[in-house]
Amino acid sequence: MSESSWGGQGPGVPIVPRTDPLGDPFLRTRFAIPARPATFLLRQRLVDHLDQALRTPLTLLNGAAGAGKTLLAADWAAGLRHPVAWLSVEAGDRQPEVFWSYVVQALHAAGAPAAGPAGIPADPPRVDGRLLATLAAELNDRDRPVVVVLDDCDRVTVPEIAEQLEFVLHHAGRWLHLVLVTRTEPLLPLHRYRAAGELTEIRAAELAFTPEEAVALLELHGLSLPVPAVRALVDRTRGWAVGLRLSALAARENADPELYLKEFEAERSTIADFLLAEVLKGQTEETQDLLLRVSVLERFCPELADALTGRTDAEPLLLGLHRANAFVEYLGRSWYRLHPLFGEILRAHLRVRLPGLEPELHRRAARWLRSSGFLPETVAHGAAAGDWDVAAGALIDDLAIGRLLTGPPSDDLAQMFSPMTPGATSAETNLVRAARELARYDLDHGLASLRHAEEQLADLAPDRAAAQLSCALLQTLAARLAGCPPRAEKAAEAADALRREVPRRLLDKHPELTALLLTHLGSVRLWAGRFEDARAALTTVASAPDGASTAMPRQESRAHLALLDYLNGWLGRAERKALAAVSEAERDGLPQSPGSGIGRLVLAAVAVDRHELDRAQAFLDETAQLPAGTSDPVPMAGRALATARLLLVRGRARDAVEASDAAVSGMVSSPWAASHEALVTSAAHLAEGRPDEAAEALRNVSGDQPACAVEAAAIQLAAGRPEAAIDLLDSVHTQGGTGPAVTVRAALVRAQAAAGAGDSVTAHRLVARALLDARRERLRRPFLDAGAWIRPFLATAELHELAAGWLAPGPPARGERSRPKSSPSPLVAVELSGRERDVLERLAGMMSTEEIAADLYLSANTVKTHLKSVYRKLAVNRRGDAVRRARDLRLL
Repeated sequence: MSESSWGGQGPGVPIVPRTDPLGDPFLRTRFAIPARPATFLLRQRLVDHLDQALRTPLTLLNGAAGAGKTLLAADWAAGLRHPVAWLSVEAGDRQPEVFWSYVVQALHAAGAPAAGPAGIPADPPRVDGRLLATLAAELNDRDRPVVVVLDDCDRVTVPEIAEQLEFVLHHAGRWLHLVLVTRTEPLLPLHRYRAAGELTEIRAAELAFTPEEAVALLELHGLSLPVPAVRALVDRTRGWAVGLRLSALAARENADPELYLKEFEAERSTIADFLLAEVLKGQTEETQDLLLRVSVLERFCPELADALTGRTDAEPLLLGLHRANAFVEYLGRSWYRLHPLFGEILRAHLRVRLPGLEPELHRRAARWLRSSGFLPETVAHGAAAGDWDVAAGALIDDLAIGRLLTGPPSDDLAQMFSPMTPGATSAETNLVRAARELARYDLDHGLASLRHAEEQLADLAPDRAAAQLSCALLQTLAARLAGCPPRAEKAAEAADALRREVPRRLLDKHPELTALLLTHLGSVRLWAGRFEDARAALTTVASAPDGASTAMPRQESRAHLALLDYLNGWLGRAERKALAAVSEAERDGLPQSPGSGIGRLVLAAVAVDRHELDRAQAFLDETAQLPAGTSDPVPMAGRALATARLLLVRGRARDAVEASDAAVSGMVSSPWAASHEALVTSAAHLAEGRPDEAAEALRNVSGDQPACAVEAAAIQLAAGRPEAAIDLLDSVHTQGGTGPAVTVRAALVRAQAAAGAGDSVTAHRLVARALLDARRERLRRPFLDAGAWIRPFLATAELHELAAGWLAPGPPARGERSRPKSSPSPLVAVELSGRERDVLERLAGMMSTEEIAADLYLSANTVKTHLKSVYRKLAVNRRGDAVRRARDLRLL
C-alpha cells in the first residue's frame, strides 16, 4: 500500500493521526495487551492449543462472560515472538472507517506492516475494496507472520464490517493470523473455514476449569482445600472462571472457607452482581421474564417455556441466548438448561420481582410435563408446587407405583413425596402413602392407607385399571409382609385380570410391576410350603432380562430360589444361586433388603452343614445389617433357624431354642418354619438328656417336609425310638426330588438302625452310599452328628478311602507309620480361608510360587505359608495332590 493511499506527505514520512475519522482521540489503551492479575493461572493445555492454532488463519475463542477468554488470549499473546496487534473492540466501532482506522493503528502499534502507512487520515476516503485490497496485499508481502487479536469481537454487529474482515483475512495469505475473542458467534462464514480445516475453535467446554486447575487457582488465592470440596465447587460453577475466582475471594474472608464454598448462597454473593449486570440487565423485558420463569426448571424446551410465560416467543429467545453464551446451555433435541449458579440467582430474583408466582410455575410445569409423558419431572414439579394430586396421579396413571419399591432410584422418588401432607387424601395419594409405608415395613400404617385407597377406588369409574392394579400390587406386598398366603393369592388373581385391562405399552414400560407381583407371590407361596408353585413364580422373575427397574425383584427371586434349593437338600445349587444373588446386589449397588439378606442366610446355613462355622458366623453377622423393623417372615425365619443351628453345633442348646422362636411368625403358620423350629427344640431336649421331651417336640413333623422329616428321624433314633424313626422315613414325600442333604441323612438313619439291629452289612452299604453323596457336596455335619456308632465303619479301609481328605485324614505319606486299622479315624472338616482359596485356585492354574505372589500382591514367604496350611488341611504333601484333592472336594 502506498503512502499516498493513506494521505502521506512524502516518501518515508507517514502521518500519524491523533484522532479517529469522527474526530475523537485514539484511545491507546485499546491497543494494549491486558495485564494479568497476580492470581492468574497459566493453563498450559490451552496455551498449547493456541500455539497449534497458528497453523490455521482463524482462531475462535468463544465463551460466556467471565469464562477467562481475554486473560487467556492476553497471556498467550504476550509470550509470542511474532508481532501482535491487539484491539479491544467497542460498541462505537460500528462505522467501517472507525473500525479499520483502529485496526491499522493496532498494526502500527505492533510494528506491522513494517513499510506500510501509519494509519488512515483523519478525514479518510470511504473504506472501499481498493483500500482493503491494498492492506491485504501489504500483509501478504510481509516476511513474517502478524497476529491480530480482536477482543470483544461480539460488538462487531455490522455485516459490512464482517464482510470486509473476511476479505482481508482471505487475501492476506499465510502471514495473517486472526484471533476472535467473543461471547457470540461472529458474522463470519465459519462453516467455510471449518470445512477447509482453517479454523481452530476453543469454546466453553474447553475453557472450563478442571478440578485440578481449580485446586491450583484456589492455592493462588491462599486457599488449600481437599479435592472433594474443590470438585463440588467445580460442579456447581461448571468450571466457570469468574465464578471460581469470586468464590475464592469470598471464601478467603470466611472463618471456614471449606464450609463457605459448600454452602454459600449464590444469590447473596458477588457472583450474583456479576451475572445480573453482565447477563440479565442487558436483555429485553421479554427475555428477562422468560429467564426468571424457566429458572424453576432443571431443563426446558421452547414449548415448556411457553407454557410458563403464556407467550409463544420462547424458541427464538432461547436460541439467541444460547448463541450469545448467556449461560443458557443447549442439551440437544431442543432442550436447554441454565448454568447452575445463574439458575440459583434467577430463582432468588424471581421471588423478589414476582412474589408468590413460583408454586404456580411448578404447577404449570407439572401439568405440561404430565401431558408430555415426563414422569420423574412431573412428580418433582408437582411436589414442589404442593400439588400432590398431580404428582401422585401421574405416578399411578403411568403404572409406576413399583418405582417406589425397587432400589436406589426409588429413594429419590420417595423423597419427593416425603413432604406430602395428611390433607392429601385422594385415592392416588393414599396409594403412594401405602407404598412408602410398606417399603419401610410399616405394615399397620400401610394397611390403613391401602384400605382407604381401596374404598375410594370402589366409588370411582371402572376405567381406573392402572390405579386398581397398583392397589393389587400393594395388597400382594402387604400379604407377603403379613405372612398371609390366602390374601396374596386373592390379590394376585385380581392383578391377573386387571393386567388385561391396562394398555400394553404401560406394562412394557414398567416391567418392575409384574416382577414385583411374582416375587411377592413366590415368597408367600414359599412361606406356605408350596415349593413348586413358588419356584414357578420366582423362576419367571429370575430368568427375566436384566434391567435397572427389575434388578431388586430379580435378585430377591434368585435368593428365594436358593432358599428353596436348600430346603430341598441341594446344598451346591443353593450356594451357587445365593452367591449369584449376593454378587448381583453388590454389583448393582442395591441397598440391603430382606430379599438380599436371604442369600447370605442360605450361605450361612450351607456353611453350618459343611462344618465351616466361622464362615457361617461371618454371613450371619452380615445379615445383622438388615433394615430395622423388617417384618417379612421368610428372612426372619431363615435368620432364626440358621442362627439356631449354629448355636446347636456349638453346644448352646438353650440359646438355640430362644433364637428359633423368631422363626414362627406371620398370620398363617409356615409348615417348614414350624418344623425346623420343632427340630431345634427337640435337639435341645435331646442334648440336655430328655429323650421323651425330644420325641414329643417332633409330633407335628411330617413327611411333607423331607429335610425336616429325616432330621426328625435321626433324633427319634437317638432318643431310642427306631421304629418311629423308620416310620417317619417311610412317610417322606420325594415329589420334585430331594438333594444329598436329605438322602445322606436318611441313609445314615437307616444305617444306624441296621447297625443297632446287628445288620452290619446293610449298615456298611448305607454308610458308603452316604459318603459318596456327601463328598460331592462337602456335607460333613450329618457324620459329625452321627455319634460313636459310625466310627468303626469309617475305620474300615473301603470307607476310610471314601472319607479321606474331606471328612477324615488321607493315607499316610511315604515313610510315615500307618495307624492301626482298629483305631477309628478322627473326623475333620476342611475349612480354607479366603486367601487360601485364592492361592489354591492359582496353584491349579500351574502358577509358580513367585507368580502367585505377584498376582496376589503378597510376598513369596506369605504364599508358602498359605500353601503349607492348604497341604495340612487337605492332608497332602504335594502340589498335584492338593489340586486333585481340592477338585474331589469341589473346592475348585
